[in-house]
Order: sequence, then structure tokens, then C-alpha cells
Amino acid sequence: MILVVSHDEDHTRAVTGRLKAAGREVVRLDLADFPAHGGISLEYTATGEPVHTVRTPTDHVRLDQCRAAWWRRVRPFTLARELSTPRDQSFATSETGQAVHGLFHALPCAWVNPPTKDWAAHHKPYQWAVARRTGLTLPRTLVTNEPERARGFIRESGVGRTVFKAFMASADAWRETRLVRTEDLAALESVRYAPVIFQEYVPGVDLRVTVVGDRVFTTEIDASRTSYPADMRMVIHEAHVRPVTLPSPVTGQLLRFMRALGLVYGAVDLRRRPDGEYVFLEVNPAGQWLFAEERTGLPITAEVAALLARLDGQGSASDPGVRAAGGGMP
Repeated sequence: MILVVSHDEDHTRAVTGRLKAAGREVVRLDLADFPAHGGISLEYTATGEPVHTVRTPTDHVRLDQCRAAWWRRVRPFTLARELSTPRDQSFATSETGQAVHGLFHALPCAWVNPPTKDWAAHHKPYQWAVARRTGLTLPRTLVTNEPERARGFIRESGVGRTVFKAFMASADAWRETRLVRTEDLAALESVRYAPVIFQEYVPGVDLRVTVVGDRVFTTEIDASRTSYPADMRMVIHEAHVRPVTLPSPVTGQLLRFMRALGLVYGAVDLRRRPDGEYVFLEVNPAGQWLFAEERTGLPITAEVAALLARLDGQGSASDPGVRAAGGGMP
């Protein structure tokens, strides 16, 4: 059995559809079903193996034989409406987390990605520290909620040559990467409300590098002649997109970086400067790949499904780069 912990979105459907077509048993759990709309029962007796059962609006299954699991873009728990006080809501959320995440730890399966590793790797300061240790080049960066520090950084890098961006950009709170303009300087006092990422602007060509186990799929996205070169996500339809191959030393650095983070899957963003230097920007442990696959034909969906199928057949975490979940749950 292959467990998919995610909600119903296009990447999840693409992979689970391929797995089911190949005859694999796949169970998808959306954490937003628990505890209001889903059930969990963990039975332990004096003898015999534990029985782990979950019930959702669409499934009622035992997870004892799960050997491979895919953790992707999980959603928060949903509580019963009767729980109206913060105290009751906090208690119910905590107790549900103890049961559900404890179950995930107990399953004898390999994770893509291990939840604790995935959670930690979403934090950019941690990514940058690991990237530096593994030899990747980073742009000059400042994270601060101190307006004067931000002003000093911009003075040194230059207006029009500094970008600012958010740590997280979700669909319901989208914030693109922006170049600092002269008119933005008057708003720098608002930095005190929350830390902001400031970076030197790196001219060049974007590379979305999708790492699946030991396989590396690279898409070049040239947005330099588009209406918004500061953030290729805004102008992907205008950019020139093609599959490319990274130099072997860069590929090796990225694989070492992924293993240092404990990630099996990740979408890495690089910029290649005009002089050929590769600059690391970030890795998204649950990054999208379909937009690249559709434009290049790179078989990323097939590789994600194949990795999960191999792990399901092995019944262990022996595939290169794969680690069993461990440590504290997010």
C-alpha cells in the first residue's frame, strides 16, 4: 500500500492516477478531514501486532501494511464547530496531532519526504546554511525587521538592484519577488511588523531543478526579455522554456545539498549569471513541476510515481537518498 498524505490537487492526482493505472493500491489522506470529518483508531493488545485504522469521507482502511508514503502540501486539521474557545481548539488540535503524527511515525514505511525533514527544509535560513556548507553560491542576503538595517542594505546594493520577498507565498496570500524602487523606500518602516528577505538582484536565466531521489530534471526559464524578469513565476507564459543539463559539479553539489537536508524530493531554484556562475536561491520541498513538464516533456510525474512504486516493493527505506521519518513531528 502507498499512502499519500495530501489534498486533492493536480500534482497529487497526476501521480496517484499513474500509480493506480499500474495496479498499485493507493490511499490518500487529507489532514483537513481530521478530526471533524475523519476517524482514527490505534489498537494495541498484549499480544499481536497493533491495528492502525483511519476513516475519511471516502475511505476506511488499515495502514499496517503501508511501505511507502508521500508527504505533500498537507493542510491543517479541521475542528468541530462546537469547539468555540481558543483553549478547547488548542487542546483538540494538539491531541489530534499527537495521534495522527504518532501514527505516521509508527508506520514501517519510507517517506517522500520524511515529514520532519520536509518541515525543517521549508525554512529558508536553514536552507541557506546547508547550501553554504555544501558549496553552493548564494546571493548577498539580509533578513531583518529593523528598518535601518534594511535601508543600509539597499544603499549598498542599490535601488533597482535589490529584491525583496516573503518567506512563504501561498495561493491565498500571494507575494511575488519585487525589485526595490525609489517609491518603496518610504514604506521601509513597515519592515518592523515582520522580517523581510532582501537580496542582491542576480541577473541571468532561471533554472528550475526538480530532484527525485537521485534523478535530476532541469528546466531553463529565460525570463530576461519578459515584462517581469524579477520573478519568472509571473511571466512563465512569456519566457523561453527548454530542458537543459546541469554541469556535473553543480549536479553533485545539489545532490549533496538534498541529502544534507534529508530530502528525497525538492524543486530547486537557481539563477545562472551571464558569466556562467550558478547561484542558489531556494528549494521548495513540495514545489510544483507540472508547469515544467508540460513545456519540456521531462518525465517528472513518471519518476515520482516510479520512486514510490519502488519503495512500496522494497518495504524499506533503502532507496538512495530516502530516510525513514524520525524526530519530532511538525
